[in-house]
Amino acid sequence: MSKDTRVSHPIYHLLPTEIEGFDSLASLALDMHWSWNHATDEVWRQLDPELWGITHNPWVVLQTVSRDQIERVLADPIFRKNVDGLVEASRQAAEAPAWFQRNHSEAPLTCAAYFSMEFMLSEALPIYSGGLGNVAGDQLKAASDLGVPVAGVGLLYQQGYFRQVIDKNGEQQALLPYNDPGQLPITPLRQPNGEWLRLEIALPGYSVWVRAWQAKVGRVKLYLLDSNDAANFPAHRGITSELYGGGPELRLKQELLLGIGGWRLLRALGLQPEVCHLNEGHAAFAVLERARNFMEETGQPFEVALAVTRAGNLFTTHTAVAAGFDRFAPALIEQYLGRYAENKLGIALHDLLALGRQNPNDSSEPFNMAYLAIRGSGAANGVSRLHGKVSRHLFLPLFPRWPEDEVPVAHVTNGVHMPTWDSAAADDLWTETCGKDRWLGTTETLEHDIRRVSDARLWEFRTDASKSFVEYARERLSLDLAVAGAPPEEIDAAKHLFDPNALTLGFARRFATYKRPNLLLHDPPRLLRLLANSERPVQLIIAGKAHPADQAGQALIQEWTHFIRRPEARSHAIFLSDYDMLLTEHLVQGVDVWINTPRRPWEACGTSGMKVLVNGGINLSELDGWWAEAYTPEIGWALGDGQEHHDDPAWDAAEADALYDLLEREVIPGFYARDGQGIPTAWVARMRKSMASLTPRFSADRAVREYTEQHYLPRAAAYRARAADKGAVGRQMVDWRESMDKEWPAMRFGKMKVETTGEQHVFEVQVYLSDADPNAARVEIYADGVNGGDAVRQEMERVSQLTDASGGYAYRAFVPATRPATDYTARLITHYTGVAVPLESARILWQR
Repeated sequence: MSKDTRVSHPIYHLLPTEIEGFDSLASLALDMHWSWNHATDEVWRQLDPELWGITHNPWVVLQTVSRDQIERVLADPIFRKNVDGLVEASRQAAEAPAWFQRNHSEAPLTCAAYFSMEFMLSEALPIYSGGLGNVAGDQLKAASDLGVPVAGVGLLYQQGYFRQVIDKNGEQQALLPYNDPGQLPITPLRQPNGEWLRLEIALPGYSVWVRAWQAKVGRVKLYLLDSNDAANFPAHRGITSELYGGGPELRLKQELLLGIGGWRLLRALGLQPEVCHLNEGHAAFAVLERARNFMEETGQPFEVALAVTRAGNLFTTHTAVAAGFDRFAPALIEQYLGRYAENKLGIALHDLLALGRQNPNDSSEPFNMAYLAIRGSGAANGVSRLHGKVSRHLFLPLFPRWPEDEVPVAHVTNGVHMPTWDSAAADDLWTETCGKDRWLGTTETLEHDIRRVSDARLWEFRTDASKSFVEYARERLSLDLAVAGAPPEEIDAAKHLFDPNALTLGFARRFATYKRPNLLLHDPPRLLRLLANSERPVQLIIAGKAHPADQAGQALIQEWTHFIRRPEARSHAIFLSDYDMLLTEHLVQGVDVWINTPRRPWEACGTSGMKVLVNGGINLSELDGWWAEAYTPEIGWALGDGQEHHDDPAWDAAEADALYDLLEREVIPGFYARDGQGIPTAWVARMRKSMASLTPRFSADRAVREYTEQHYLPRAAAYRARAADKGAVGRQMVDWRESMDKEWPAMRFGKMKVETTGEQHVFEVQVYLSDADPNAARVEIYADGVNGGDAVRQEMERVSQLTDASGGYAYRAFVPATRPATDYTARLITHYTGVAVPLESARILWQR
């Protein structure tokens, strides 16, 4: 992907590199392909089974075990042959043409830079919080599987996101252990002469040095920056100390390092990405730095550089409410970016602030990172079909007088990386049925293949999963209790809780009020009766963190822990602390039903429920996010009426009752309705249908293929076209836009007449374009959609030039007379080949 001469130093010093075979072990440990391909697990288990079981970090295992132990295992011919075979298999896999190479070998895409504030790849690299990092990590892994040339860019946090302990009072305590970079599966990026690759980022009055690291994720590289450099002042070393910690000023500094520093790092590595994918608005400053870089290379001014480079930028928003966008006070932007704007971009502070404002002239309006991202991109998308609609509403203020449906935000529904989240048993089942390469390209045959699995085989698979999960839950809970200082008898009792044959419900996510984690607790006596039914027992597992600053979310955790500690509930429900990636894996592999109760439409997508699909779990969820487009009655259960009910306590109460009803009348009876062989045939049929129809559809494999074909390839081609000849096309676009800005105020509609003849309406309208080129504008006949249908948009034909005024033209259109002529009106919009309207030019004039 790069002719880069700066490479990551292969291994740290002070390791037994002289031992023959050690380099092979190190190369396996430093390739995070092990986080989803478990072929190497036995290698680390043989080196130190206890440490491997605790950390799941091969690099820690390799650094911790003794030299004698390494020599001993490498002296075993069988072990050595296995290691050599794994290294060779890794090499062959990296060199073999994957989906992208087979299908898009002539594509204009050589590199897509993927910027994200967090990446969830493994618990061994704890630089993630939740959903956003989950999506980023899973998409990097899928890109590796598919051979899509992606390079990730993020930050290396010294403390990552907080770790959770539940104390004796049932309250959350936040801990911030230090992430020792030497024990993370990453390596420093070094110059050919061995010097660490460091970047100098100018901030007001001082510079911050950031160090560069690399994580190998199969075929893909993830580049990470951190400010914990000895050359920095102590306060500046802590810029990358904590994910989502501190106040607005620290957040702004982090986002400057991510966006500006991240783009500079790519250029320092010799990478020239055609596409820059902004996973949320945090990295939007990359838009500015990419434009600055183009200015430097071509001598073009900022306006032209932005017109050229935005064509290669893609903005993915994950936010479902306007309050979720990062906003910064104008004074902060002036303090940290004022000089950058004037000295590097050649624009006034006012013009920079305008990129992040709805009203450029409102000096009090904060700077919105999402606004900068959408104004600096050639395409934007939400992360589910419903979220696309929600996002169009959120960004409507930037496109005044445009119909909401035409606000330029599409959607690519998230998916999860199935090889990361499937259990070993699930992997065996899918491999038997669908083959080992099932997630390495198209998935069209998977639905048909998985339907062939017998009821007996599927139920055996699920019962084995339940047994494994109950064992894990007992062990994890007893450890949680010991850490919290519980008495020995309570710790011992935890080792005997739960029944592998009982129905297990799972609810795990970030504890925030909009996710309504206490909906199931609305009527505690009814919940207790439901759980404690001796004939049809139910067990409930809860997990989740609340942000340390979210007091309401922490109160919800305490509400649950108090309920669970009641004597009558203790044997039926548990709360597992420190909800992280490893706990998530066990939960999604073991529960029978995954419950999700967000307040619609605030769950942009939600990926936790997708992870149970491959493992045979079934979803019971609010009709929000991905479930709004996935749900059908034969594959799971739905909560809600598919409408929005904002902060309505009465509606919450009604939905809580509906949730209890679903559990009591459908879910629990369905699980316990068995045939003569003890198999719940209706349950297994629902499980099979869910696995077959939803797993391929909501996989990261599908999502990354969609991103590649719908966005990366078109964005790369558009960028290359605009960048050619030092941005000549971009210069022409800016000239066109300036011309239209000058002429637009004088443009107007004249008379409009309509004739209805037989089965069609004939519309003719007069339009006065002042001195503008008539090819620089487009006249359309328009009618709103009816009953949820699409709006009618049809270009009108220019048929004659008017003689009564300069720049006057007559336009005509024929439309079917299936609707009244009064439903239609004419409108005038701008037009230039290759320009995205209204994303890049939002002017619009309506006839009425």
